[in-house]
Amino acid sequence: MRKNLSRLAYIALALMFVLAACGTPAATEAPVPATEAPAATEAPAATEAPAAEPFVFGMLLVGPYNDNGWSQAHYEAGLYVEEKFGAKMVYLDKVNPADRPGTTPDQLAEELVAQGAKLVIFNSDDMKDASTTFAKANPDVYVIMASGDQVWEDGKVYEEIPNLMNIMGRMEYGKMIGGCAAALSTETGKIGYLGPLINDETRRLAASAYLGARHCWEEAGNDPATLEFKVTWIGFWFHIPGFTTDPVDVSKDFYTTGYDVVISGIDNPVNLAEAQKLTTEGTQSFGVAYDYVAACSAAPDVCLGVPYFNWGPDYLAAIQSASDGSWQSAFLWQSPDWSDINNHDTSAIGFVKGNALSADAGAVLDEFIADLAGGLNLWSGPINLQDGTAYLADGEVATDQQVWYLPQLLEGMQGLSASE
Repeated sequence: MRKNLSRLAYIALALMFVLAACGTPAATEAPVPATEAPAATEAPAATEAPAAEPFVFGMLLVGPYNDNGWSQAHYEAGLYVEEKFGAKMVYLDKVNPADRPGTTPDQLAEELVAQGAKLVIFNSDDMKDASTTFAKANPDVYVIMASGDQVWEDGKVYEEIPNLMNIMGRMEYGKMIGGCAAALSTETGKIGYLGPLINDETRRLAASAYLGARHCWEEAGNDPATLEFKVTWIGFWFHIPGFTTDPVDVSKDFYTTGYDVVISGIDNPVNLAEAQKLTTEGTQSFGVAYDYVAACSAAPDVCLGVPYFNWGPDYLAAIQSASDGSWQSAFLWQSPDWSDINNHDTSAIGFVKGNALSADAGAVLDEFIADLAGGLNLWSGPINLQDGTAYLADGEVATDQQVWYLPQLLEGMQGLSASE
C-alpha cells in the first residue's frame, strides 16, 4: 500500500513537471503605452553680430561746402572717403571770422568731437595755430592740418605732435601748368593774378604760376622781359564785405587795363564771370580757375583750365590708418601722379583743360606737362627775388624749404611781397 502511494506520488510529481513545461504561459506585464516624442521646439534664431559703427571724421571748411572751389574740393574728398571706406563725415563750413564771429576753429572742432568725430580735418592755412592747440588739448583725437608745417622735421616750426598730420599737394606744379596755359593764350602779354592774403603758401603758388608762364612764353619765341605778370591781393581766401577788396572789382580792373588772362589764386572762380562779361561785350578775355575739378563750369567758354586739388586718396589713407591703429604723424607734400595726373584714385594734383584753350595751345601744354613729368624743374637758378636779391644761383635747384618758405615774389613779378 505504501509502495502504491509512493508510486502515485511519483506519477503526480512527474505530471506536474510536464504541465509546467507544456501548459499556458505565465502572464506578462502589459506593455507601457508608447509616449509621443515631445514636439520639436525651434532653436533660438541666431542673432546677427551688431554692425560695426562707422568711423566718424569731422571737417572744418573755411568757406561754403559748395563754393565751386577750395572748400568744395575738401567736402567732396570727404564724400570719397565715405564711399570708399564706409566712414561717416560730419562737418562745419564757413569757419572764418566773418561768418562765425567770436569762435575759433579749435572750439568748433570740439563740436565735431561731440558728434562722434575721432579725427578732425582743419582745411585752411589760417587754422594752423588752432589745429595745434586742438591737437595738444585732445591727444586721443587724430588731427589733419591741410597745409601747415607743424610736424615737418625740416620745417621752421617743427613740433612733435603724435596725433597730428600735415597734408598738402604740390600745387606748385598745377600753378605752373595754369601759368603756361595763360602764356599760350594771351594776346596782350599781360597776365593778372588774383591773390588771396599774403603768406608763404600764396607767394610760392603765385611765383610758380609766373615761372610756368615765363617758361612757355619764352618757349614760344617771346622775350621773357616782355611778359607782364601782376599780382593783386584781396586780403583773404574769398571776399568778405568790409574786410577784403572785392575780387570782382580786381578782376574787372585787370580785364579793362589790358590783362586778357586772369589766374585765380582765391577760393572761388569769380574771375571767370568777369571774363565772360567782357567777352560778351566784345573784348576777348580768359581766366584760369583754381582748386576744384569742376570750377570751369562757372563760365566754361572763357576758362583755359583749372589746376585742382584731389584730397580724397590722402584723406582715405590717413583715416584708414587712424581706424586700424597704424597712424603715424607725418608731413606729406604730395606730387601729382605723373602717369595720369587726373586719376582721382592716385593723384593729389590734377589739371583739366578748359573749353577756351585752343587745340594748338593744348598740344603744347601736353608737352609741357610731359616735360614736368620727365624732371623739368622750373625752381632752378638763376632766380632772383623781387628786390633783386639772388635767391638761386645759376644751375642751383631749390630745396623744399626754399620753395615752401619763399620770402618774396620773384624778379619780373609786379605786386606786393608782404602786407603793408
